Amino acid sequence: MKAQITNYRQSPRKVRLVTDLIKGKTVSRALTELDFLPKRAALPLKKLILSAVANAKQNYKVDSDKLIVKDLRVDKGIVLKRHMPRAMGRAYGIKKRTSHIEVVLGEVEAKKNESKTKKTKKLKAKS
Repeated sequence: MKAQITNYRQSPRKVRLVTDLIKGKTVSRALTELDFLPKRAALPLKKLILSAVANAKQNYKVDSDKLIVKDLRVDKGIVLKRHMPRAMGRAYGIKKRTSHIEVVLGEVEAKKNESKTKKTKKLKAKS
């Protein structure tokens, strides 16, 4: 249940600000947060998550209500090198950075396991 964007034309540092907010959340919660986020990377990330949900439905027959954003990775893409004229005829280098973004969705685990672990922790704490 993966989807990816390659060579997205924004620096990885700026994109990571958005991805850190939605990592580990349910898909519906992540999409809602991206709707109200004023960052430029929010819209492409929303499309990417919707694409991963569509992949999960099509390939694995999974219900979208049971999906969480398991992993969201932003890596460095190619760097476009451009020049800006400066004083005395010099050329100043500018790096236009790109990002590779990959999202991995996972299923929510059953709550029965959580209640068992809580009980064992309480028993250990009492003894």
